[in-house]
Amino acid sequence: MKLAVLPGDGIGPEITDATLRVLDAADRKFSLGLRTERHPVGLAAYEKHGTTFPEATRTACRSADGIVLGPLSQVDYAPREKGGINVSAEMRSGLDLYANIRPARSRDGLQHWGRTPMDLVIVRENTEGFYADRSMHLGIGEFMPTPDLALSVRKITAQGSRRIAEAAFRMAAERRRKVTAVHKINVLKVTEALFLREVREVAKQHPEVKYEEQLVDSMAALLVRDAARFDVVVTTNMYGDILSDEATELSGSLGLGGAINAGDRYCMAQAQHGSAPDIAGKGIANPTSLVLSAAMLLDWLGARHGKDALVKAARAIDAAVDRVLASPKSRTRDLGGALGTADFAGAIAKELLSS
Repeated sequence: MKLAVLPGDGIGPEITDATLRVLDAADRKFSLGLRTERHPVGLAAYEKHGTTFPEATRTACRSADGIVLGPLSQVDYAPREKGGINVSAEMRSGLDLYANIRPARSRDGLQHWGRTPMDLVIVRENTEGFYADRSMHLGIGEFMPTPDLALSVRKITAQGSRRIAEAAFRMAAERRRKVTAVHKINVLKVTEALFLREVREVAKQHPEVKYEEQLVDSMAALLVRDAARFDVVVTTNMYGDILSDEATELSGSLGLGGAINAGDRYCMAQAQHGSAPDIAGKGIANPTSLVLSAAMLLDWLGARHGKDALVKAARAIDAAVDRVLASPKSRTRDLGGALGTADFAGAIAKELLSS
């Protein structure tokens, strides 16, 4: 299996190194045959190539079996026409990574911030919705007819809605068999109606899965009050982006949430959090999110290619992270521990190899 590794910006190179250390341990333990190739993106690529997303990197991602992408500082990029490409958005659209899958799970020994523990997954449509850079074939979906009037286009398609619903119901069938669709149909009566029409049709094909709906504002409140009631949550792009950050933070920390961007052909592991430039280079960043994202990538690759070893490795990484986090002494500083990025990765790798 060949993985294209894009370290990114800020703390990206540090947590990417940590993640590769854990993957190397998994490779040795389970004989996975992993091959990793690093390719430049972000500010480092811009300085050398005049673009944050060189064509050679794009080509390498298309030829890889999977992709690991570190955090990006896209708010600091030059305009797109001057080479400042949003790599994450470009990959999601260009590789048709339509499903952003973000688990949020409370972990033994770590404090959670909601009223109840949680173990849920938010399945977010990833290629359309309110995101203006994904709304148009040519140009972006935001425009200003006058200096004092700004408009934005929201795109919802039947195909996009149906396939994200199918992904959610497939996942629910392997978990606790419940899907919650999140929407705002009382305000966005046309686009939300189309989304819900497709989700409801998919629900009819899965009678073994319980189906319910929630308004996005009530969903935000319920994640705080009673997150334990939810299993798989399916929603459109922006709602999923916001709710998944809320859920992961409530479950313990945004730094503990893994995520993948998956399509029918490609899958990309990506940490839920940002590039944290204020602590870049200090060796104190928590790499858990990217480590767990890489484990999710292995699981996806194992399912797609029928390779049980990859699935076993993914589960072993997740379990090793749990065991390391269970001890306050072996946590990173953001979680009250004393370990730096490299030592924390070493602890996970050691736990993985000894289990």
